[in-house]
Amino acid sequence: MVNGNDLYALDLSGVSFVTACGGNTHPDGESCLILARIGQDAWALGDGKRPDKEPLRFSTEELAVAGIDPARFGLPV
Repeated sequence: MVNGNDLYALDLSGVSFVTACGGNTHPDGESCLILARIGQDAWALGDGKRPDKEPLRFSTEELAVAGIDPARFGLPV
């Protein structure tokens, strides 16, 4: 497992994010998350409505505990 502090040292330039939407709607539009693999056991997760904000970083284990499945985004684990 990657150390949580090390996750924020990983460079996000050139990373391709994919989007998954659904679950609820809001007056501003549907809720969407963006997700990208940023390392062997590292992921960046952001808010599709706020792409200018720094994405949060998670290990694969942390994503699973949070109930976030990269396969829903079309990404292999």
